[in-house]
Amino acid sequence: MTVNADEPWWKTAVVYQIYPRSFADSDGDGVGDLRGITQRLDHLAELGVDVLWLSPVYPSPHDDNGYDISDYRGIDPLFGTLEDFDELLAAVHARGMRLIMDLVVNHTSDEHPWFVSSRDGGPGGPARDWYWWRPARPGAVPGTPGAEPNNWGSFFSGPAWEYDPASGEYYLHLFSRKQPDLNWENPRVRQAVYAMMRWWLERGVDGFRMDVINLLSKDPALPDGEVPGGGRWGDGSPYYVCGPRIHEYLAEMHREVFAPHPGTLLTVGEMPGVTVEQARLFTDPARAEVDMVFTFEHVGLDHGPGGKFEPRPLRLPELKATMARWQEGLGEVGWNSLYWGNHDQPRAVSRFGDDSPRHRTRSATALATVLHLHRGTPYVYQGDELGMTNAPFAAIDDFRDLESLRHHAEETAHGADPAAVLDALRAMGRDNARTPMQWDATAHAGFTTGTPWLPVNPNHTEINAAAQRADPASVLHHHRRLIELRHTEPAVAFGDFTLLLPDDERIWAFLRRHEPAPGEVTELLVLANLGSEPARCPVPDGWAGTEVLITNHPGGVPLTSPAVTLIPWEARVHRRVR
Repeated sequence: MTVNADEPWWKTAVVYQIYPRSFADSDGDGVGDLRGITQRLDHLAELGVDVLWLSPVYPSPHDDNGYDISDYRGIDPLFGTLEDFDELLAAVHARGMRLIMDLVVNHTSDEHPWFVSSRDGGPGGPARDWYWWRPARPGAVPGTPGAEPNNWGSFFSGPAWEYDPASGEYYLHLFSRKQPDLNWENPRVRQAVYAMMRWWLERGVDGFRMDVINLLSKDPALPDGEVPGGGRWGDGSPYYVCGPRIHEYLAEMHREVFAPHPGTLLTVGEMPGVTVEQARLFTDPARAEVDMVFTFEHVGLDHGPGGKFEPRPLRLPELKATMARWQEGLGEVGWNSLYWGNHDQPRAVSRFGDDSPRHRTRSATALATVLHLHRGTPYVYQGDELGMTNAPFAAIDDFRDLESLRHHAEETAHGADPAAVLDALRAMGRDNARTPMQWDATAHAGFTTGTPWLPVNPNHTEINAAAQRADPASVLHHHRRLIELRHTEPAVAFGDFTLLLPDDERIWAFLRRHEPAPGEVTELLVLANLGSEPARCPVPDGWAGTEVLITNHPGGVPLTSPAVTLIPWEARVHRRVR
């Protein structure tokens, strides 16, 4: 493989996200742990991924499954010890892979010592301004409905403010009331965070995935937000999404934490609400902020007027156009993160594909082909390499996720049909991605010898790693081939992107073109039928009879001009060299 030595290593890498609670349980308590991950590393090495992203394993009350951190410099006993972590990190490095931690510094747990000091010291205390504390609205009775300092709503339903009776003030929490927002206006907060990050880097970790990192900077005036039609709370996002000092903070973080490690680390910022233009600034290497961003536009296209829990049908031209706009927008400057799913999204094959037994395997491999052939760094969420599906939740008692439970409680309290609310949770709830990893067909899918914290999907008897390892046509092996292709074909990582057939409702087609030296041109043609019926696909001039690099239908007809018929969910990649 010929790669420009000036290109960062992560441009040819593939990242695998591990949700530790649900990956592998080594001690039979029903919850995944660090030793379980270590025991399953060969699966990831054989898959061929380069980087493991570890969702939070820090000490936590687990109000939001570990994204409410009470100690940034430790390991929750639920997952093991620091010694277990060191063993895992050494085993990852021994297999030639890297490991990045989840950095959650927009908020802490309300049980973190920083917040305890901030709360217990009262309004005049030395740690009060580590968080966003405000009195009630003028003229309002503190602690009563409508007395909140502003009208912002929380991402997890209800107001974004929690009243503290002892001090007579409210604190801001954009997420759970047990996740108070840190005040990044305070330089002492920033320096404490940077010191913690350096501590992990000195321990040997290879970078960070930064949770909602573009929400750090808030407009200090904290003005009311516009209340959308039919809404109960104001939209505060104009005052905290990419706020006034966000670039200053990230540039400072880079100087103080990352600059001493040139060329070795990976930094990816999760950025809800970020635009292409903003992302170009965040990822411009000359600005030295972050390497890449997670955008949410493509996973918001099926949200209805009421948000994610009011889903609407997704049209393929919309999805193609959104992905292409990001490809073009971060083409010359910046870099994309590519993903269909993660711990906050439903399963990709159930959402974007067809998870029926007839089409599940081919639709999972078609979606993977399209994703991995875009320009950017692909992220594989645990189980997506098997085509794991949404779970059949029968009742609200089957859910564990705070967001889903709070949404159900608030909506039904305001008169919504419980059956309709439950249907939305089944389709879009985060627990779909959090059911245990399906290793084999035995009880609890080989995840645990105990009772799993969240029930295993019953289809693990058909969808599991052991069965797919023995099947060359499986979703697992198709992912292995896609990852190998990124490692061996420079056009996959570095080629230009051109969308074809933008208005086609069934066919996703695009070109990748790479010119490593004048007169040396490699082109890739990606064709995929993202539908459950055969589809006629136009073939561009000069592509008939070209080499097939990868396909999920080896028996497919040769590429002929002027068109070829693709079977349901067929995907193929052709190459020509000129």
